[in-house]
Amino acid sequence: MAVILSIFIGLHFTSNQAQAASKEPVLKIGMEANYPPYNWTQTTDANGAVPIDGSKQFANGYDVQIAKIIGKKLHRRVVVEKTQWDGLLPALTSGKIDLIIAGMSPTAERRKAINFSNPYRKSTFVVIVNKASKYATAKNLQDFKGAKLTAQQGTLHYDLIKQLKGANREPAMRDFSAMRQSLSSGTIDGYIAEDIEYESYHRVNPNIVAVNLNKMSGFNVPTDDSITSIGVKKGNTKLLNSVNDILAGISNKKRDQLMATAVKEQPKAGNSSSTTTKKENWFMAIMRQYGGMILGGVGMTLLLALVGTIAGFFIGLLVGIVRTIPAPKSAGKKWGLKIVDWILAVYIEVFRGTPMMVQAAVIYYGIAQLWHLNLNRTVAALIIVSINTGAYLAEVIRGGINATPKGQFEAASALGMTHSQQMWHIILPQAIKNCLPSITNEFIVNIKDTSVLSIISVSELFFVGTTVASQTFEFFQTYFIISMIYLILTFSITRIFNLIERKLEGPKNYNLMANQIQVEDPKETGFEHEQ
Repeated sequence: MAVILSIFIGLHFTSNQAQAASKEPVLKIGMEANYPPYNWTQTTDANGAVPIDGSKQFANGYDVQIAKIIGKKLHRRVVVEKTQWDGLLPALTSGKIDLIIAGMSPTAERRKAINFSNPYRKSTFVVIVNKASKYATAKNLQDFKGAKLTAQQGTLHYDLIKQLKGANREPAMRDFSAMRQSLSSGTIDGYIAEDIEYESYHRVNPNIVAVNLNKMSGFNVPTDDSITSIGVKKGNTKLLNSVNDILAGISNKKRDQLMATAVKEQPKAGNSSSTTTKKENWFMAIMRQYGGMILGGVGMTLLLALVGTIAGFFIGLLVGIVRTIPAPKSAGKKWGLKIVDWILAVYIEVFRGTPMMVQAAVIYYGIAQLWHLNLNRTVAALIIVSINTGAYLAEVIRGGINATPKGQFEAASALGMTHSQQMWHIILPQAIKNCLPSITNEFIVNIKDTSVLSIISVSELFFVGTTVASQTFEFFQTYFIISMIYLILTFSITRIFNLIERKLEGPKNYNLMANQIQVEDPKETGFEHEQ
């Protein structure tokens, strides 16, 4: 059933994409859609937003408008592939996207993997701190001594902290939403970013200041690191030349206008608040505007957890049965079984010994890069969760089979049952019943662990929550709602499986050693003796 559902989903998405492609060629743009004013996510197509592939959401911002100009010149329809920062390069090299337009600098390390266009924006580097911070008046690099600073993971910004002598380099963060929240909560003293990030953040938080690093003596940044360019896959010279020609036709005045418009139209704090009902509480405000997006994330989370657990159960059941087959008497069969058992043991160790996030990246991007098989991200996620769950449940079921008393096997053998008959009619019903608590636990783990699939940009609950938080700037409120939804889901699943366990236990008021007459009430049968 799970396999059929996965194939159906894959065919559904492939069919939709094929239909769209037949109408007009598509230009797939990779970006976070979570870095205003360069790019962000919104629920409508207002202000010239473009659709985000595989969702009902839209992307907008400076990068999107640049992409639209390129798409128009190339006569291709722009579609955004919403991808986390760490996944942009593998998405491009594996052919899942055509261009990276995400405020990316063409550093020397990145140039080894992909090509870059001519710059479409030049930046100034700043440290964003709270206005009341003692570092707000820093005049030179040494003034940041003792400051807890961070930057986005996988960017040049994080390396720049080394030039601020004495500053404490805190762990890098995944996106600017997390850094904004950390700064406002006081867990960091500041973060390094570009000047446009300050302009963007300052519009929604006037209590911050930007300390210009470019004006400080001793601060050095290579030219390639201070510009923003478009990423193109190596070997695609035709597309690279076309992009450069189009960029050359966009004047500096036009670029400044696009950025000014993006800063003006970017999501602002309080956007989730109603303009007509000022007394509307934060929960109703967020759910009113983003409730559909959040419910979509809940549906995707449940789909991945349910299908992954069911498919994983059957995988684990098959593996568990094979690994408990008695050693055959024939030497050839015995060695064949050992080889199969060794392969299954490797499968279990690999998928239990590596994080699901790493498995997702390897399977989703690796298959596309090595075999040019472009899996739909939802289908890829279902496969990843199913295989991972199967590895864990294989050992659970094997343990359940081995825990069955040997007397059960001996009694079945005495009745002339084959090994297959023993397993299906005697052993497995008992083993599965005993394993049900562990299967329930794996289902609950899957509900929570689907959050790591954000690495391949699956729109599950956590990924959607991060998007909503970055649009509303109400981080605590949004993540509180998400955490409550996770709690409700896991609590409900636990209670449902507890009910199933009680049903499987059967009645407790019976006596194996008595017949029906002996256990009936003597008064009802009429055999009550007089004393």
